[in-house]
Amino acid sequence: MLKFRKLMTSLALAATVVSGLMAVPVSAAEYNWRFANLYGRGTAFGTLYEKLGSNIEQLSGGRIKVQVLYSGEGVGTTGVLSAVKSGLITMGAPFQSMHAGELPAGIVEIGLPGGTDDPAELQELFHAKGWDKVLEKAYGSQGLVWLEPYIQPPVFIITKNPINSIADFKGLKIRAPGAYGKFLRNLGASPVSLAWNEIYTSLATGVIDGSIGSNMIDHRDGNHVEVAKYMYRLPLAGAQVLPIIVNRAAWKKLPEDLQAAVRKATVIHAEEQLAMGKKWESEAVAEMKSKGLMWSPEPSAEDRKAWADASATLREEYAKQDKYSKELIDILNKQKQP
Repeated sequence: MLKFRKLMTSLALAATVVSGLMAVPVSAAEYNWRFANLYGRGTAFGTLYEKLGSNIEQLSGGRIKVQVLYSGEGVGTTGVLSAVKSGLITMGAPFQSMHAGELPAGIVEIGLPGGTDDPAELQELFHAKGWDKVLEKAYGSQGLVWLEPYIQPPVFIITKNPINSIADFKGLKIRAPGAYGKFLRNLGASPVSLAWNEIYTSLATGVIDGSIGSNMIDHRDGNHVEVAKYMYRLPLAGAQVLPIIVNRAAWKKLPEDLQAAVRKATVIHAEEQLAMGKKWESEAVAEMKSKGLMWSPEPSAEDRKAWADASATLREEYAKQDKYSKELIDILNKQKQP
């Protein structure tokens, strides 16, 4: 009897561990998809990913059912890309900076430090200048379908102690994956790669001295101002561009009308990300200021030059990562020419 109880307890525990990842709700849908995103339940951007899932269901006439998995629910931030490639997850919203080794072109795609904050320029780059074609090939080479990218607001650094000049970055441990980390290393900081949901505790316990957020809303939703009250005035990147990706084998199972429905849903999602991101950014800054957030002093001319110099070498460096990165950088350099 005791052995039986132990067996039942073990089975119950195992079921609990895998339920968030593997359970698919019973429905009349022809296709049941699992969609992993970067945010926790109840966060501002988490609601937009949930709406993307709902729009896919609606536009498909209920033929596609989407189970939304939030941050930490079966797939961690660093596992989204591989989970979609393997088919464990059907669709994902990866943070490319967490996958630099797997997909180098994604680091260029998201936006290297010093990039534009103009949505019109970004739309032209992706849809008129040819970035979309390059990225379709880059993701396609890994068994993925690249869908409509979406723009999120600028990237800022929050720290536990004030940054009064560029020299204050020297020796700081700052959560900054991908190109952001390389940029900060050029300023003398020590970059650390952590998932978003690890930032608060790491700041509170002194594991890190500061962190980037994907945007200001991230800092607000993570309550980072409770443990780090200083925001550096210059953004690392004027905007971030992130994709929605789908496992190619699952995509090919869809008839053309359902593929069109999914694409349309991602276009709507991109429009909502841009509109709501701007609104939420201003609200997030106001809310954090009410909780004690303080901006750094206005940077000097020397600090601004050092900031620009730190990003100057990144294009050349990333162009050497792989052929897709080089194609993206070549297009970007042509766009920048007068």
